[in-house]
Amino acid sequence: MKINKTNAARLLDQAKVPYQLIAYEVDENDLSAIHVAASLGEEIEQVFKTLVLHGDRNGHFVCVVPGEHEVDLKLAAKASGNKKCDLIPLKELLPLTGYIRGGCSPIGMKKHLPTYIHESCLQYTYIYVSAGVRGLQLKLAPQDLIRQTRAEICRLFEE
Repeated sequence: MKINKTNAARLLDQAKVPYQLIAYEVDENDLSAIHVAASLGEEIEQVFKTLVLHGDRNGHFVCVVPGEHEVDLKLAAKASGNKKCDLIPLKELLPLTGYIRGGCSPIGMKKHLPTYIHESCLQYTYIYVSAGVRGLQLKLAPQDLIRQTRAEICRLFEE
């Protein structure tokens, strides 16, 4: 089966970052990272979801967290230099990032947003993030994702 390259994959190619594009079966009723991990046969701790938030001081930013966890808004606000923050309304996702729910990649958004990745990513030789469309994941080294997104590593939820 031929997999079409996404914008995120093309950006990784340009940067000469090694990665794999991994397809999975999409369930429109379950766009969760838990479903993605099960479809890939991978540990949920290695399948990261991309969340876009808005802070009261510094505007929009991105948090990348393991799929079974919710981002702690207090920790996200602190990491991003805000007093408080919240997830953006779903209707703002596509116009802001160029991506839809269930296919939002931290790589290749319409414009670069400050990005924060949960520290647990460093435990793994590879992690998964969305490739920018539903049904496609990028498998890559966390250090490469950090470099590509110019991300900061921090705690984004309580263990």
